[in-house]
This record gives sequence, C-alpha cells and structure tokens, in this order.
Amino acid sequence: MQKTKQLKIGRVLIGGGAPVVIQSMTNTDTRNVTQTLAQIDALAAAGCEVVRLAVIDEQAAEALQQLVRQSPLPLIADIHFEYKLALRALEQGIQGLRLNPGNIGARWKVREIVRAARERQVPIRIGVNAGSLEKDLLVKYRGPSAEGMVESALRHVRLLEEEGYDQIKLSLKASEVPLMLQAYRQISRCLDYPLHVGVTEAGTVRSGIIKSAVGIGTLLAEGIGDTIRVSLTGDPLREIPVALQILRVLGLRQQAAELISCPTCGRTQVDLTALAEKVEDKLASLPALDKPLKVAVMGCAVNGPGEAREADVGIAGGKGMGLIFRKGQICASVPEEELLSALLEEIDEFVRVHRKNDMLAKQE
Repeated sequence: MQKTKQLKIGRVLIGGGAPVVIQSMTNTDTRNVTQTLAQIDALAAAGCEVVRLAVIDEQAAEALQQLVRQSPLPLIADIHFEYKLALRALEQGIQGLRLNPGNIGARWKVREIVRAARERQVPIRIGVNAGSLEKDLLVKYRGPSAEGMVESALRHVRLLEEEGYDQIKLSLKASEVPLMLQAYRQISRCLDYPLHVGVTEAGTVRSGIIKSAVGIGTLLAEGIGDTIRVSLTGDPLREIPVALQILRVLGLRQQAAELISCPTCGRTQVDLTALAEKVEDKLASLPALDKPLKVAVMGCAVNGPGEAREADVGIAGGKGMGLIFRKGQICASVPEEELLSALLEEIDEFVRVHRKNDMLAKQE
C-alpha cells in the first residue's frame, strides 16, 4: 500500500501502514439512541471498525454523548453547512468529523472547528463528491471531472493547512467507477493524507456490489486506500461482508477459509449449487485460523481432484456418488446423500488438528 500519514480515530489507526479499515454509516435516526446503538452493535459484530452518523440538528448532536459512551466502535459525525453542529459534536466526544470546509461558510467558522478539533486531536475527513462540486469548478471543467474533484479537495485541504491543521483524511467519491478511479489516482500523487475509498451511491445490493468491488478493489490492488466503505442502498449490515470479501480476495485481510467451487456443466450429476451454499455457510462460521482452510466443491469426479489439488479438502460429484479428496488425493467414495456430511466432518477434523498443532507450537 502507498505510505500515507497516520491518524487515529478513537483507538483505530488509519494510514501509515495500518491495515485497511472497514467503515459504514448508520441509517437510523441519530436522535434515537436505542435504535442507533443497536445498529452500531450489529455492525461491530459483522466486522465493521468505524461508524459514521448523520448529525442533522442540535438534538442529534446532543445524542452523540450517549452514543460515544456506549458504542463499541469509534464514531464519526457527518455534518454539512452548520459549523455549530461540528463544535457541539466535538464537545460531546465524537472521535472524527466528516465535512466540507467549503460549505461551512465564513473562514472564521472553519477556524473555530479546527481549533476545537486540534484541542481534542480529532481528525477531519474532507469528503468531495462528484455530484456536489462547487459551481465554479463545474463551469471550469464543463461538468463533474476528476480534475475538478482534485482541485476541490486541494482547495479544502489548503483551508485546513492554513490554520495549521494536518489531521486530515480525504475522499473523492463518484457514482461512476472510471471517474472515481481517476480522481483517487490523481489525488494520491498530490498528497500523502490517508484516503477513504468508496463508490458513492453505488446502488442496490445487486448492482452496488459489482461497482464497489471493481472500484474499491482496483484502487486497493494499486496500493491506494486506507479505509473503505461499500455504499449499498438499504441495511448497512449488507455492506460489511462485501467489504471483508474485497479485502480477503486481495490478501489484505486474513480469512478462516476459502471456498473453491466449479460453475457446473453438462457433466454435473449432483445438486452442486445446494452443496456449495451449505458448505459456504459452514465456512462462514469457522474460527480464525493461522493458515486459511481451502475447501473445494467440484461437479465431476473426472476433473475435480485434479483442478482443485491445492484444496486441503474437497468433494467431487458423480452419478449418485462422490469422491472425498485431500490435496488432490482421493481418500474415499461415498453415496451422494452422504457427501455433505462427509465433507463437513473433514472440515471439522482439519480445524481440530490445526488448532491442536497451533496450541502445541505456542507451548514450545
């Protein structure tokens, strides 16, 4: 990953070589402390590491004190236009701010926020969106453009830097993936502040997962990005598994297990889809392992063990039966109705032996 400055949001390190952090945002009414805390708890359980909250009025700002005190995760206040809400959020103990200095208004208002943030060592994320660029930049670049987004970000950064403040994080989001990629690539060559990466307004689960995987995944593969959010319409809990999987696929987050399954073809004579989905459910519940377990679910005995020879354990279907194999070596042939249970037993045995060996190694 590209080396950026390091910030701290609560106890979570951002940038400077720290692991990529998963963020999300609640969609509850922040003023409803009970509902908001319940959603934060659920996000934390799913693997989220930092949560952003919309602070739309004084009542929402007042609720932050309870939320910060009871939240298992660091919280960021999302604020637009009203500088007093930013000051109030800081007074209530918020661990991060997301705002655009340019829409806060007079320079003295920005100065007040910076002074309060500096006293509390609270980072500020400058969030630039292609859909809400300043009018002069839209005219200059004839519409939303990567160059306009970068100029907007630099403009806001200068506002904070001129106040002697450098606890800055940046995002340059767009709903169009190519535009988002261009903007992040350009800003990464200009500044070394941490970058929060995402495709804004990506869409529903069906379309948003693809756009987010391509956009976020491409940048992370290029070493760009310190925090990520997969923005999906609806329940934010759906965002976390996608974010985790993007990081795991790129080798940026350890995974307990990896499923290898073939797409099926005319040779497949077992219900491979049902088998693969049940195995995937099993793998999702496994504890963290030092060495990720590779499990293969293959459709035919002709190619299965060979194509998936790197799998620790696997099955290959046949007509009314299937093969159990380890590292490409066939070790048993079982009836189709026993394939799933036999594979699950192999998985449990692998985990048991792995954890036993790990305990012995730690004792030495």
